[in-house]
Amino acid sequence: MATLAQIAAEARVSEATVSRVLNSKPGVSESTRQAVITALDVLGYERPTQLRQRSAGLVGLVVPELENPIFPAFAQVIEDALARRRFTPVLCTQSPGSLSEDEYVESLLDHGVAGIIFVSGKHADTRADHDRYRVLLERGLPVVFINGYVDGIDAPFISADDRVAMDIAVAHLCHLGHRRIGLAIGPARFMPSARKHEGFVAALRRHLGLPEAEARSWIAETIFSVEGGAAATTQLLEQGATAVVCGSDMMAIGAIRAARAQGLTVPGDVSVVGFDDSPLVAFLDPPLTTVRQPVAPMGGTAVAALADAIGGDPVASREYLFAPELIMRSSTGPVPA
Repeated sequence: MATLAQIAAEARVSEATVSRVLNSKPGVSESTRQAVITALDVLGYERPTQLRQRSAGLVGLVVPELENPIFPAFAQVIEDALARRRFTPVLCTQSPGSLSEDEYVESLLDHGVAGIIFVSGKHADTRADHDRYRVLLERGLPVVFINGYVDGIDAPFISADDRVAMDIAVAHLCHLGHRRIGLAIGPARFMPSARKHEGFVAALRRHLGLPEAEARSWIAETIFSVEGGAAATTQLLEQGATAVVCGSDMMAIGAIRAARAQGLTVPGDVSVVGFDDSPLVAFLDPPLTTVRQPVAPMGGTAVAALADAIGGDPVASREYLFAPELIMRSSTGPVPA
């Protein structure tokens, strides 16, 4: 056990104050109490039983995978926000050969979760059977969805504004002089992809005056992966693209790889824009220009909405769109002569 002197020095309070906090005595402000608890955590000591926070219940967090860095980023934000509200998060990650979303949901229900947050789940797939969510709502289980939308589901949906994301990416490239701009994107059956399709076509029409059919010809549909980004970029380069907007940062990594495989430089010959602003993309070679998905406010809003629903005061069941932000780094430059 840490000595009172060690804890007091770390928390910058008196030993008498530390003693009062450890023994749950009155007369200590909440900020001081929290400083002592933080000092215990920093020093690596276990909190006394009386200082341990009771859980307000289990909350399921279902994400599609963890290989794409954007999903661990969402998980971290959501888990932290849940913990601050005394909820215990239960992370369910899908991967090849693992449990499906439905199987995870059954397991969460067996464990008596108070609610579930779905990130880029089946609700984002327009071809999926969405009755699975209606069944949950009929059981009275609070649910919140991130990135995806289903009409007729009585729950909050939290999404990045994909159409705006495409507009600001295309506007940035047009400002640099690019006129042959392609989009490397995942399957259109997924709602975020479909909206990026729409936003990209609208942006080419708005900023370059292209007819809709010509604008759509600059879209290469593939899969959301490094390999998918490389394949789509290869196709777009064959069409003469000087810039490529990607549906994710992972795809943008593939785009850079494809350009280099053809002996091209980024951004000297080809400019590349990602989407997400995943951790570490600022340290790529070159650092990636990307459209930042506002993960922190989206995750915080999702948790707040779920907590309100669990507490019997649900927010309006509608879609809440969050504005993305262009993060300019070194993977974009002026159109080559």
